[in-house]
Formats: sequence, structure tokens, C-alpha cells
Amino acid sequence: MKKVLIVAYYWPPAGGPGVQRWLKFVKYLPEYGIRPVLYIPENPHYPILDQSLTEEVPEDLTIYKSPIWEPYSWAGWLSKKKTKEISSGIVPRSNPSALDKIFLWIRGNLFIPDARKFWVKPSVKYLMEILEKEGINTVITTGPPHSLHLIGLGLKERQNIRWIADFRDPWTTIGYHKSLRLTRASEKKHSELEKKVLSSADEILTTSKTTAAEFKKVTVRPVTVITNGYDSSPGFAVDGDGYFSISHIGSLLSERNPSVLWKVLSDLCRDDVEFHKALRIRLTGVVSDEIVQEIYNFGLKEVVEVHPYLPHEDALMAQRTSSILLLVEINSEDTRGIIPGKLFEYMAAGRPVLAIGPKDWEAGTMLEDTGSGKVFTYTMEKELKNTILEWFRDFRKGTLNRVSPEIVQYSRKALTKKLSERILWE
Repeated sequence: MKKVLIVAYYWPPAGGPGVQRWLKFVKYLPEYGIRPVLYIPENPHYPILDQSLTEEVPEDLTIYKSPIWEPYSWAGWLSKKKTKEISSGIVPRSNPSALDKIFLWIRGNLFIPDARKFWVKPSVKYLMEILEKEGINTVITTGPPHSLHLIGLGLKERQNIRWIADFRDPWTTIGYHKSLRLTRASEKKHSELEKKVLSSADEILTTSKTTAAEFKKVTVRPVTVITNGYDSSPGFAVDGDGYFSISHIGSLLSERNPSVLWKVLSDLCRDDVEFHKALRIRLTGVVSDEIVQEIYNFGLKEVVEVHPYLPHEDALMAQRTSSILLLVEINSEDTRGIIPGKLFEYMAAGRPVLAIGPKDWEAGTMLEDTGSGKVFTYTMEKELKNTILEWFRDFRKGTLNRVSPEIVQYSRKALTKKLSERILWE
């Protein structure tokens, strides 16, 4: 079997969709004649933990580890909450405190491309020996954190390897990048590093067509889209608790605040007593305090529930017992190509997906193309209200399920087959 080295930061017991992408690829790659060898940090700082994912790691997987030093360890002395929020991507949208500003400036300007930069040089040195020992000539780096691509770059400059750079999210066009209070010099440095990676890797992988189109303007290297996916049997929705529940599962950042939805729900609760009695807004995971407060300001405090991060299997069950699944993206042209990893599990859950995001959002197009839900911009108040009322009527009749055969293309196994073709391609 052909060996391939995968350089990753997020790995069980870390939680979140960034972990699951490569956990599932590693699971299925041997079926296509490829033996993965993994390299991860020995002592990482994970803002979210999910011990249940460790059970999915193949027992025969070869894993190499080396120590990493991260500034989050000492930043926690100043404020554990702020450190966890920023390392999770929670960036204050309005009225940032002095401490917020300091943390963001340090994160954006002193740690380029990110706070894991100190792992790059020791990893390159360590992996030179591993590549020779294992007889590996293909390396895949996955980011964010994008500093891991600099490990691939360092190996490429020193050895005759084939290097594939996997971008789960964009680099300089990711939603929070502009919030990092970057100096001009720092902006330039980020752009230069991004261009160097894109121009040096033998192949680029992205999770969206939009990001692929952006990268093709920068590099002549081949760019292939391999989205995230789902790994469970699709279409098995489970009866809930009788409430008309609108659920968001995962991180809900300050800039992903769908104020139009809170207004519509507030108006419907005021106008329809039965709707008010049935409604539940369930937010599960890392949720911005600003969003919770705005929901309260709309008079929805008694119908909103905020729950901590759920282990993956529990999150899947929460999706299947919900009435409607909420998907939200920042209202910006830069985020049109962001496709949240949860989208695919949402589609497989058999419940309609309510998506609110920027105009021409690629994730919304995928939803509508597969018949899995509907997408709205932040200004489509009337259309949003009509759809929620329609789905509420379906809920009361017991006909709210949405199952589409079109989503099979996003199964983890189908996506791994596509990945294997890129790995074996010479």
C-alpha cells in the first residue's frame, strides 16, 4: 500500500468538524490502497474536547507526535475566557474591551500566520527523519491552523516529495481575518505566505468552489474541491419532544448573528399564541454572549436554550430530534465560499435546514440543489417569515421531514475515493 504522511493539528480528543474531516479520511483511505501515517502535536491546546471521537481512531494507525509550545498556555493566566473565545474563533463584533483589542492585536500581528507557528521548524526537522524511516514521498498538510502548511513548505524545500495542501477554510479571506487588527506589514506577510504556499504545493485541496476560484487567481497549481461530508445513514429523523425547535449545533460567532431571524420569531410569537407555546430556540456549543443577549432583547428569553458542546454522537441525535436545523454564515462577500462542516450532517439528518448567509452563498446553493432546505440573506424578512410559517404548519401535520437522494455524493466514503485519486495521481 502507498504510504502518505498527514500533518494535522486537530485530532481526537479535540472536537468539531475540523477533526472529523481527516478522521474519516484516515478511516477509509486503506480501502483505496493508501496507508495513512499521522503526525500531530503531543500537547496541543484544544478549546473544545470530544472524548467520544477517540473511539473512531483506527487501532492500526501509525501516529507520530512531537511537543508544541503555544502562547495560549500563558495567555490563559490573563483571561481564560478570552483565550478560549479567541482560540475558538469568537471575535467580539461590537464594543470590544481593551483586553479584547490587546488579544486580537497580539494574535494577528505577533503570531503569523497563527499561534502554532513555533511548531514549524522543529516539525520539519523531526519529519525529515520520519519520511526516510517510513519510505514516504507524499505529504498532506491540513489547515487551519495554516502554520501547518509551512511545515509542508519546509519539507518540500528540503526533500523531493509530493506535497498536497488541504485548506478546510480560506486563509486571508476567512471571515474573522479582518477583525485581527492587522498592521499593513502583517497583512502583507499573511498574503506573501499564502501565495508562497499556494505556489509551492504540488496540489491544493479546498472545501468549496468559491475558495478554489480565489486560489486559481493566485497559483497555476491544480486546485481540487473535496467538500466535507457525512458518515451516518441519511434520512432517519427521530421524533422530538413535541416542540417546534429551531436548533443551531456548533460554534455561533458574534458576526454570525441572524438578527432578522430573531425579529421574525419575535413577531410570530407576538401574533400567534400557539406558535409561541411550541417554539424552542436551541443553541448548542460555543455561543457568543452578544447573540444570546440580542435574543433576550427581542423578548425570546423564555423560549431559548443554550447548551454546552455535545459529543459527536449526541450532536447527531440532537440534529435528528430537532424540527429545523439552523445554519448561519457571516454576511460578507468574503464568506460566500464558506461551507460549514455541519451542513452535510444537517442534510443527512432528515430535517429541513434554514440557512441565513451572504448573497450567492455556496452552502445555500448546495442546500437548494439537493432539496434539503432553503437559504435567505440577512434582509429577506418576509420570505423568511413565510417559510417558517409553512414549516410550522408541516410540523403540526407531522410532515416536516426532508430526505434527498442527491446527498449521497457527500458521503465520507465517496469523498475519500475522490481524495485517493488525487493522492495516487502522478
